[in-house]
Amino acid sequence: MGEIVVVREGAGPEVLLVHGGAGPRTTWGGLEPLARRWTLARVHRRGYRPSPPPQSGQDFETDARDLAPLLAGRPHVVAHSYGVLATLLAVAAAPGDVRSLTVIEPPLAYLVPGDPDVARLDRIGDEVLTYGMDADPAVLREFLRIAGAAVGEGPLPEGVVAGVRRAHGARLPSLARPRLDLIRAAGVPVLVASGGHAAAHERVGDALAEALGAQRTVHPGAGHFVARAPGFAGRLESFLREHSG
Repeated sequence: MGEIVVVREGAGPEVLLVHGGAGPRTTWGGLEPLARRWTLARVHRRGYRPSPPPQSGQDFETDARDLAPLLAGRPHVVAHSYGVLATLLAVAAAPGDVRSLTVIEPPLAYLVPGDPDVARLDRIGDEVLTYGMDADPAVLREFLRIAGAAVGEGPLPEGVVAGVRRAHGARLPSLARPRLDLIRAAGVPVLVASGGHAAAHERVGDALAEALGAQRTVHPGAGHFVARAPGFAGRLESFLREHSG
């Protein structure tokens, strides 16, 4: 299928950045100052130029196979949203290959069974991925707003429509069952971050942090794109420094 593209910037220990449904530029805005002390390695998942397209839709299992060789240099890894699914699969398969792991607002609803807010976010996310632009318009807009897209009452912006079409037919997050026990047993240092904008993301974050024995941090101000939130870059760098030995 061809290899994915990783764009590196900066100097110092490598920080592998794995985006979710939005591209690297949107996802990792706010981390640019770290390039003075760290090598920021921005992964472009399949379907995000200049990487090749996927064979049949977005797929966290394919992404995990793409990430596996990128762990060989024992980087720090930071993953966002849908990109967390592949990252957890790859790290669980080789937990000794990473210095640390930071995960931001992953779609792991199974960790909080019976919670109505989490169940609803999971349900509307599955509907959008399954039906794309043919999803119920109200459901589509609700999901896009939680996912950080700039949508008003008028027609959806062209870039947002393109993103929905790219995500259409993706392997559903509700199918993911990463081996969190293997990551915890290996002693991988983990930071779980969220943006304080949606109850479902906060509860999933709390449950994931408990499952992994992770540190937990919340940074409001940028919605789903937590890397842009005030204070996040500093908190991330402190965590990276703590585990750079």
